[in-house]
Amino acid sequence: MADMGKMALYEQFSRVGKALANPVRLILLDLLAQGERSVEDLAEAAGMKVGNTSAQLKVLASAGLLTTRRSSVRVFYRLTDERVGAFVDQVQEFAALRLAEVELAAHAYLGDVAALEPVSQDELARRIEEGDVVVVDVRPPAEYAAGHILGAINLPNDQLEARLAELPPGADVVAYCRGRYCLLAPKAVRALRAHGHNARPLAGGMPEWRRAGLPVAHTVAADYSDDLDETRFSEDI
Repeated sequence: MADMGKMALYEQFSRVGKALANPVRLILLDLLAQGERSVEDLAEAAGMKVGNTSAQLKVLASAGLLTTRRSSVRVFYRLTDERVGAFVDQVQEFAALRLAEVELAAHAYLGDVAALEPVSQDELARRIEEGDVVVVDVRPPAEYAAGHILGAINLPNDQLEARLAELPPGADVVAYCRGRYCLLAPKAVRALRAHGHNARPLAGGMPEWRRAGLPVAHTVAADYSDDLDETRFSEDI
């Protein structure tokens, strides 16, 4: 009887591991670490079908990792709390320490990020306070709206080259995106350097910055849609 009770207990623990044992679900968790999103938005961002996205989100919700709300016909998902994002980050860090294949895969995907001389959170926070750096958020507008580094400008990666004139000539630029394994910031930094800008990526991304308690601003539209005509602005200091 005791063995059955123990098995039942550990079966509950295993539900979280089972929920994470799928690369698609880990990608969705990375996207949701940026802020609340609808199923349709997540499907588009992940390049998946809406039905498959919904099914994967339900698995994560059943393991207590996500919560939902409904607005009209749309369902919105978000991380249950900040501990979920921190836990997923720890899983990634642990995997990188234990599996050499992680580093190989990261290098193949991101290129040599170390050669881009990433800026630490502490250094960027100091330079923002001193006013000698331009911070560029290269994520899509909806993610920027849900939370961004205070003072950062939004130059989405697919608009970057067309909007280079918005950057002050000769300015030092730090670009950031979704996290340590996000391609957007390294890609942006390489493009900026190719156009003569002094650019470096932030070590980590928006979720790590927020969890460190550093200043964050929000510009959030009703229902967290991409329509930002009606917004509210706030700062978390």
